[in-house]
Amino acid sequence: QVRVVESGGGSVQSGESLRLSCTASGSVSNVFVMRWHRQAPGKQRELVATISVGGRTTYADSVKGRFAIHRGDAINTIWLQMDQLKSEDTAVYYCNAERPSDSSNYWGQGTQVTVSS
Repeated sequence: QVRVVESGGGSVQSGESLRLSCTASGSVSNVFVMRWHRQAPGKQRELVATISVGGRTTYADSVKGRFAIHRGDAINTIWLQMDQLKSEDTAVYYCNAERPSDSSNYWGQGTQVTVSS
């Protein structure tokens, strides 16, 4: 089994920064594709950023140039550096880990990010 845990959410003012972290542990002997999604109140969950097994990154247009996803030193640990935060970034942020061999997906419980203007 795989457990995904996020941390680092909080409340900030517009223009400030936050860094989220996520670790997938358990049956994770191989590198997973890791993603950050977010869900704002009354809206559908959206994909924010992806980092592939090889380190390639992709971002939603709404966060390009402001957010950066990185892999940490530990296997299947990632970070999401969020700069120049806006009120529309307010959401619960969820980490997702996908095992490449069988496309099994695992989700964390989410961490709240609140940006006040």
